[in-house]
Amino acid sequence: MDLDLERVVCRLTEIEPQGGRAFTIGGGDWPLKGFVVRVGGEVRGYVNRCPHAGHPLNLLPQRFLTPDGALILCSSHGAVFEKSSGYCVAGPCAGRSLTPVALEVRWGFVLLADSVDVQALAQAAEAAPLAEGAS
Repeated sequence: MDLDLERVVCRLTEIEPQGGRAFTIGGGDWPLKGFVVRVGGEVRGYVNRCPHAGHPLNLLPQRFLTPDGALILCSSHGAVFEKSSGYCVAGPCAGRSLTPVALEVRWGFVLLADSVDVQALAQAAEAAPLAEGAS
């Protein structure tokens, strides 16, 4: 088995069918802080940063979805995002999107895709401009 442990996000079984899971990969000043959600039989990953205010989407650990599990929810300002695309369908950042994180599933593990540059993605997320009038 050829598995790069530094790129492991979690075991696939650790993501509830209607849930999400936070992860941090890398260290130093720019670790990549993201989360994963299930979309049918697939997994999607995003940087855990609201495009409206720049803070994490979840206020409680592992709470990334609306109560029915259909959409991603920003707990601070109520913005909601499609799970499959990260596109904001309602709220203060409507029309903007979460930053996607490419993933792959191997041997029951969710990993960052080989193409992901952890430090570059983390720095880009921190430097991304916030929505006009963010509060």
